[in-house]
Amino acid sequence: MTMNPAMQPMEKFSMLGPSEDFPGGPPGAPYPYTVVNIPAEPPKDHFIWSIICFAYSNIFCLGLAALIYSVKARDRKMMGDMNGAQHYASTARCLNILSTVLLAVFFLIVLITVFVRMNQIQTFTRQNNYYYG
Repeated sequence: MTMNPAMQPMEKFSMLGPSEDFPGGPPGAPYPYTVVNIPAEPPKDHFIWSIICFAYSNIFCLGLAALIYSVKARDRKMMGDMNGAQHYASTARCLNILSTVLLAVFFLIVLITVFVRMNQIQTFTRQNNYYYG
């Protein structure tokens, strides 16, 4: 037995190799182990996002293309082809991002244009009221 820093007796424990101290097994038997197979998480197909992009931000038909790739990803996932599903889902995700960014830029341009035009109208109205008011 060896001593730990708190001066408490510790038993020797080896993580490698067979153990003669394994309870319930013959001397020299290896440690038993359990293998847990965790299935990989299936790829997301981004179907709902594609439907929203198709309905609301179908700029340059990117929403339609994203929806098609999402359906293909879902079909591949149902067939068990996870690599193909991952490829189509990745493409659908990129198209959805591009469609969303283009919609945001479009709204930003429209918003800036409206504010600039309102400012021009306000300035024109003040100038006309100043001279003729």
